[in-house]
Formats: sequence, structure tokens, C-alpha cells
Amino acid sequence: MNRRTALKTIAGCGAALGIAGLVGKERILTALSLNNKIQQSEREAMASVAEDFRGKFAAPGLSIAIAQNGRLAYEQAFGVTGRGSREELTPSHLFRIASVSKPITSAAIFSLIEKGRLRSEDRVFATDGILGVEYGKQPYGRGVEQITIDHLLTHTSGGWDNGPDDPMFSNVGMNHAQLISWTLNNQPLKNPPGKVYAYSNFGYCLLGRVIEKVTGRAYPDYVQNAILSPCGITDMRIAGNTLQDRAPREVTYYGQGQGPYQNPYEINVRRMDSHGGWIATPLDLVRFAIHVDGFDVSRDILKTETIRKMATPSDANPNYARGWMVNTKGHWWHGGDLAGTTAILVRTSSRFCWAALTNTRREGTVSALDDMVWEMVSKVSAWRPALA
Repeated sequence: MNRRTALKTIAGCGAALGIAGLVGKERILTALSLNNKIQQSEREAMASVAEDFRGKFAAPGLSIAIAQNGRLAYEQAFGVTGRGSREELTPSHLFRIASVSKPITSAAIFSLIEKGRLRSEDRVFATDGILGVEYGKQPYGRGVEQITIDHLLTHTSGGWDNGPDDPMFSNVGMNHAQLISWTLNNQPLKNPPGKVYAYSNFGYCLLGRVIEKVTGRAYPDYVQNAILSPCGITDMRIAGNTLQDRAPREVTYYGQGQGPYQNPYEINVRRMDSHGGWIATPLDLVRFAIHVDGFDVSRDILKTETIRKMATPSDANPNYARGWMVNTKGHWWHGGDLAGTTAILVRTSSRFCWAALTNTRREGTVSALDDMVWEMVSKVSAWRPALA
């Protein structure tokens, strides 16, 4: 399966270290001057590719960051923060990242596994499960009590896929507890757990609740402390739902589709926290990626064996691991899109990590955004051998 085909499977889902250690990790991305290997003509060629994308998809803004060997090599923003705005987009502007939230949630789960506070084989719903029987009516439907943490990580829970009945886009007025109970009561599993891959936003919503149950902390608080802060990330947060709820330096979003869930400000993004709710800059995402890429144990925030497990696909789908799409070339990536936003995060086997974000969406934007960055990288002669 190529990257474009794999990305289509998730499109539409729109759905503690000490201070000294932290400073050391931040230095990884600032030790080299930006664009130190990029000639002016190459920068212009990269910009041309980016502007072609903006023109084709009517994207108000587009922001990109690229690291090589753990060091920032390119960071650039194009366009404006919103249509009709005179505010020039900068690399510090924040975007909704949609399903690129999933690798972050996966890393948080694996951090708890490393600490011995959770096991991948732990059951989720059962009297002895992590979430017990506090949600929904008992007895649960067939298979529900067999769902494990690993089934949720690999999208093999047996149901709740991101099709027309995706629970995360229904009952927008419900909170997490209400929605989980409603789903357990009204949407039975379609397959036995562990047998069939079916991309599930709801499954990663459940992982957020698992994190809260095990830690006793709100999901974003635990993730900030255990994952983001050790990577030197301070500005990421869970998005608000409305235009008035935008964070400082957050862009404005523009949907381009027709039908339900196409208005960026009429979906419950805050409730999507652990499967699609974060806002970030591309550099934030690159900082995260280089700390879980498995290339340098001195900067990785998870153990080598943990990262290997995180990047190993399940028997049900050779192209989805645990929070990352993967392929036989050793590349990992995740795309994301919601009404008004498109995102891509990539870690290549040749030691690149990059991210790109834009504040619109229509059919094909995820695959096109992915292709765009690969093309931009290919414009730099010094990088081409690493892409062969």
C-alpha cells in the first residue's frame, strides 16, 4: 500500500525529565542555522510548490517544518491567517491537527505501559477492566468485554469505525461519559475484537479516558507533562469549538464541502481531544516526532523496544501500527483532516521528520499535502540522496 492509498483510509476522520534534560532536548532543534543546506534557488523552488498547493486548494495559509537528523532544517509559512485577513501567517501560528493527535495519544499510552501502570493486554470494559462498568448498561454487547488497550491502539476493537455512524460526530451536545454510554448502548460491535481493522476515532477517544482513569489527571494535563514538555513543546493545547474560542495565534478555518460536519465551528472538536483535538504548529509536531523516531536513544522519550512496538503493525493491517501508518520502506506517518483543516506528520527511514498544516479542507487535501512536502524536500539537492 502506498502513502496516498493509506492516507485515504484515514481521510474524513474529521475526524518526566528534569529541567536540564528538557533544555538539552530543546537544543537539538536549534543547534544549526535554518536552511543551512538550502540554496536560494532551491528555497524558491520549494516556495513555488507550496504556492501551487495553496492555489489549487484555495488555502488561506500553509505552514511547514522539516528536520533532518534531529535538527531543524527548514521552517516556512505561506499566506495569511484567514481569508480577507491582512495578518501574515508565521511559523508560530497554531492549527487544528485533527487525527495527527493519534500518535501523541499512542505515545502517552506507551509511557504508562513503560511505567508499569498499564498493559497492552489489559481489558477496557469489564468488572476487571480499566474503565470497569461505569459506562453504559450491563450486560455489554457481544465482544465488548474482550476489547483490550492494544485493540484500541490498532483500530481492531471490532466496531465504531469512521463511517457515517462515527460516534464522534454524533450527539454533539454530549460529554465524553454520555457519548461513551450512548455508543455502548446503541452501536454493537460488527466483528470480534482483534480480527478486523476498522479505523476508529471513538477507539482513540476511549484511550484518552483510559489515560485519565489510570493517572487521575485530565488527558491534556498528563500528555503535556509526560510527552510534550520533555520534547520542549509548550504551546500545544486542545482546540475550542467556536470562532470565539480560538486560542491566541490560532488561524481561522474554512470548510469547502457540502453536507453535515462541513462547518469548522459546528463540530465538537474539544470532545475529540485524544483522537483529533489538539492544536499545534508544524515545529511542535516535528519536535514530538524526533523524540519518538527511534534514531537517537539520547533524545527519545520512550525506550527503544517501546518505539519498536509502537511502529509494528498488527496482523489485521500491515500498514497501521499503533498510532502511526507504516510501510515496508520504514516510513511512518499520520494524516488528519476535519472541516477547515488538513495535517500531515511524517518520519522517514532516512532520518527526516516533517509536518505541514493548512486551514482548509476539501476532497484530496490530505494526500496532496503529503505529496507536496515530499516534492518540496526533493527540490534540495543535498537531500535527494536520502530520499532515494
